[in-house]
Amino acid sequence: MRPIRIALTKGRLEKRSVELFESIGFDCAQLINKGRRLILPMDDYQVVLAKAADVITYVEHGACDIGIVGKDTIAEAGSAFYEMLDLGFGKCRFALAALKGSDFYDGYHERVVASKYPKVAKQFFEKKGMDVRVIKIEGSVELAPLLGLAHAIVDIVETGSTIRENGLEVIEEIMPISARVIVNRASMKLRREEIEQLLKDMEIAVQV
Repeated sequence: MRPIRIALTKGRLEKRSVELFESIGFDCAQLINKGRRLILPMDDYQVVLAKAADVITYVEHGACDIGIVGKDTIAEAGSAFYEMLDLGFGKCRFALAALKGSDFYDGYHERVVASKYPKVAKQFFEKKGMDVRVIKIEGSVELAPLLGLAHAIVDIVETGSTIRENGLEVIEEIMPISARVIVNRASMKLRREEIEQLLKDMEIAVQV
């Protein structure tokens, strides 16, 4: 049987995840000195480094058993897996923001919102019973209200400095975001004991 595979989101969450594994007591030397390799050994596990959306794809389809990914990516792209643990790092939030001084909720005109996360934006306004047109933007979403393309944006906010520097302000917070552990459904049945032990070790480590 192959080792349990853990997909890590490359970048900021990868660094914090490696620190977490080190605190559990795993040998992370290969992960720290990875070079350009994308599949690396860590004790009895295999670690796969991938982009956030791909972490979800690999876990959903069983190429990896476990994944560490932000709640933002889960909310936008994922469903066919178990979300098991909030690791408490990589904290930020989804927020609705508009040009400073504008009243987004005022009046009866059609509202247009730009976002890299159209699913999250649509669900937010559906819960409010509002009919809003959502435009998907790939790059700097703050540009959309400045260019008159949208009345507001739905985006990830950490400190809020980018929003403020571009003349916008947060109107409403939508959802807190942090790193989560996800598990493939079939893996949870077939390798429950091993996975539950790892989850327990991770849970204890994040509480220390």
